[in-house]
This record gives sequence, C-alpha cells and structure tokens, in this order.
Amino acid sequence: MTLDHLVYATPDLEESVRLVAKLTGVRPVEGGPHPGLGTRNHLLGLGELRYLEIIGPDSGQPEPERPRPFGIDELTEPRLAAWAVRAADIEARVARSRTLGYDPGPIEPLSRRTPDGEVLRWRLTFPYEPVVPFLIDWGRTPHPARRLPVVPLTAFSGTHPDPAGVRDRLAALGVELDVREGEQGLVAVLGGTTTLT
Repeated sequence: MTLDHLVYATPDLEESVRLVAKLTGVRPVEGGPHPGLGTRNHLLGLGELRYLEIIGPDSGQPEPERPRPFGIDELTEPRLAAWAVRAADIEARVARSRTLGYDPGPIEPLSRRTPDGEVLRWRLTFPYEPVVPFLIDWGRTPHPARRLPVVPLTAFSGTHPDPAGVRDRLAALGVELDVREGEQGLVAVLGGTTTLT
C-alpha cells in the first residue's frame, strides 16, 4: 500500500496554516469543511500524490455530536496525529488485517466540498493510535493532491513504547514504517529542513 497523507491536527487551524507556511515557505491550500465532524482542513502536497492535511475545528459548523477526530478537542498545540495509506481494495484489506489479528475498525464514508464546488467522497477506517495508519479509499474521486503546491516529504518515521507490537499491526495491514522505541509519536521532515512531530 502507498502513503496517502499525513494528518497534522490542531486546536487553531488558521494559526497552524500560518506556521506551516512560515516553516516551509509554501502556503497550504484551503480544502474545505467536513460536515458533521465539526472540522475543516488545508492541504499541502508532499509529492507523488501525497499530502499533508492540516485539520482543526470549524467555527462555521455547530458542535459535532461526537468528539472531533484525531483528538482535536483535547489538543493545546498542533501535532502530527495520524497517517493514512491508500487502499483501493479497502474491504479486502480490512478483512485480511482482521484474520492476521489486527482490527483497523469499521469502514465509514465521508465527503467534503472544495472551495471551487467539487465534491470529494472517500471511505476510511478511523485511527486508534498515531503510529498505525488508517486506510483510505478515494473510489472514483480524483485525488486531492493532484493540484496542490508541493514541499517534498523527505523522511517519515515513528516511535512507540512497544515497537515490535506496532510492527505486527503494520504487517497485518501490509504496511512498513521505521518505528523505534520511545514515546508514541510520528516525525515527518518536509523539504529536508522542516520537522513536524
């Protein structure tokens, strides 16, 4: 499977967009709201149809019925909260992973409308822990990274108190990631100089 995107979750979307623009020299593009989730995003291409999603609360939506994804409601500062891998055969991938001992969760449909009116639709499994990715299937929707400004992703790794256990879960998903022992987290380097954690 292929890395699809990294999720940079934040309690203050506009402030984090300004920060990423300052660090990289490239301003992320507005993505749009996620109806019902109480969030919206901005995107920055990472090269090779991959992107960084900066996601935070959307003041234009009512409070959602469930907590916002990626622990946004509890955040006091931005963090690299999750990563997604593309899985065109998402049902088969989930079934295979379950037989190998890891349940990536139910598959849920989502959508959002871009600022230019295009409706994007996808299905995903919601993440349980940052170092193990969630799966995403864009179906027939054109990939959102195809028209984004790009700052290349030059390194990506993770840390976890139990790296061996994480590697087992990654293997069940058919995914590889350099995971070392430490406090649970993700590290991405953009353009060779900007580090996000």
